[in-house]
Amino acid sequence: MWLPKGLSYLAKAYAELGQFDDAWRCIEEAITHIETTKERWWEAEVNRIAGEIALLSPEPDAAKAETYFKHALVVARQQQAKSWELRAATSLAQLWRDQGKVPQARELLAPVYGWFTEGFNTRDLKEAKALLEELASWRHAGSFS
Repeated sequence: MWLPKGLSYLAKAYAELGQFDDAWRCIEEAITHIETTKERWWEAEVNRIAGEIALLSPEPDAAKAETYFKHALVVARQQQAKSWELRAATSLAQLWRDQGKVPQARELLAPVYGWFTEGFNTRDLKEAKALLEELASWRHAGSFS
């Protein structure tokens, strides 16, 4: 049950050390374990982390990252897992911001963030709020393409 969690964290650590073959091996093993056991409670986060690794790679792959982030979002929504949904939405919104898709990023993240009524001191909600403020300032500055 805990294997996908451990493997995804190990994958992220490998990626941060620049050991991308090991990172992808861990992600693939985590996904295989999820598919084999049908124990899906960590599936959204495994996919989100895979997206992050795709962006950290020596040859960043934004399309691959977006696919992983979108899958993480779908899984989180199916599971009604708002914390996982927030993480996935934040990651995808950051990618879209970096691609100049500021309106889409804000439209994605704002309703997910708005769902929360407590926990605003957590890292995830602080990051989402900061990103939303950044996206709003771009709107007010007329920075949209």
